[in-house]
Parts: sequence; C-alpha cells; structure tokens
Amino acid sequence: MSDVRRMLTPDQFEGVTDTVRDNNPGMAEDVAVRIVTEALKYVDSVTQFPTVRTSPSRVVDEGWHALILHTELYADLCARLGGFVHHYPERPDPERFDPDVLTRTVAAIEQSGHTVDQELWTGPTKAFVDVTAKCSHTPMPGGCGPIRPGNCGTHR
Repeated sequence: MSDVRRMLTPDQFEGVTDTVRDNNPGMAEDVAVRIVTEALKYVDSVTQFPTVRTSPSRVVDEGWHALILHTELYADLCARLGGFVHHYPERPDPERFDPDVLTRTVAAIEQSGHTVDQELWTGPTKAFVDVTAKCSHTPMPGGCGPIRPGNCGTHR
C-alpha cells in the first residue's frame, strides 16, 4: 500500500493526529502525522502476519492509542483489514524489553509492503520524541503475545 493514510478519510486522519497532539502538548503537526502513519502500518502488518510476535515502539504506540480512542473508526479499520488488533498494555519494565521485537516488527511492516520511518522504531531508551504513552508490550513466551488480531492464531 503506497499511502496508508488512505486507510482513513482525511477528516479521520486529521482527528487521530489531533488526538496525538492533544495528548502531547507542543508536538509539531508533522511529527504527529508521522506517528499516526506508522501506527496504521503497524496495525496493517499485525493483521497480515498474526503469528509474528510484534510490538510497537513507544513512540508508535502513542499513535496506536490515538487510533483506539476513536473506537468506531478503529473497529471499522480493523474489520476492513481482516481482524481486530487488541491492545494489551503493560507497565514499562526495562528488564522485560526484548530488543529483537522491534526488528521483527519492522520486518513484518516491510513484508506488508510499507516503508518504515526508522526514527520512530527505536527502543525505549532511544526515542526520537518523548510521548505520553508509557505502556509497553512484551511478546509472551508460549503464547501469541499481547498483540494479536481477533483470536490468537486465526487470520481473516
């Protein structure tokens, strides 16, 4: 998909970016646009590769949170993509961070046909910009992890 922003109407995209900016006072509009764009890529990749253990970066998680807050828009987006991508937040814990999760996530996004904005896909201690989102997501051993569309292991 060439421009994931087309997954939403221009008004919907603007509403989600406004939510990111409202939650992060002083954030430049272009940064919020980048964050929401990466969140859309992330949700799309999770629905395409539901068995890959992935997690958003803390910065991209801010955009995902904004999408989720627009409940009707988010439910419709997930339905069009083929599976509801549930959010299972955890309190941040540097001891639990899996450094390979972002590598897997970026690879899944690229396999989904998207170009990744690398500055927004860094680990928790190297964030491009500080954001309000403070939860983390850890793929759990023996399961499909906290990020998954619909029922674990099913797709479309």
